[in-house]
Amino acid sequence: MMKVEQGKAERITEVRILDCCHNVAEDENMIWVCSGAVNVGEIAHKAGNLLTYMGKGRTCCTAAVATGSEAHVKIALKAKKNIVINGCGLRCASKILEHVGARIDYEIVLTNDIPMVLTFDVSDDDVKKVAEKIVEEAKL
Repeated sequence: MMKVEQGKAERITEVRILDCCHNVAEDENMIWVCSGAVNVGEIAHKAGNLLTYMGKGRTCCTAAVATGSEAHVKIALKAKKNIVINGCGLRCASKILEHVGARIDYEIVLTNDIPMVLTFDVSDDDVKKVAEKIVEEAKL
């Protein structure tokens, strides 16, 4: 796990229990991530979790929105901000939110800066860079 100290991510070991998405959506930036089966999917997932632990937002289950889960669709519709981290140009996470009529306040496509590789072995540095870029660009 990582945390941010003075704007930079660092490794941590403590466990943090998160608030339920539906309890915080109106007052929280909700983070929706790709979990594709390649490096950029893994980076997207880890960057979303890092942003959550940084206190910049709260990840929520993108797949549940895709299934039409009423509770999760409501979360996407009432979120303070919807931040979407797509692994590649297919933009699956963004398309899921668009399909239910949720606005997207910020989205990123990781393959614009990171080559797609068929691996789950990703560097903590790449995860940190993505998270820090999102904080800056989305003004979190």
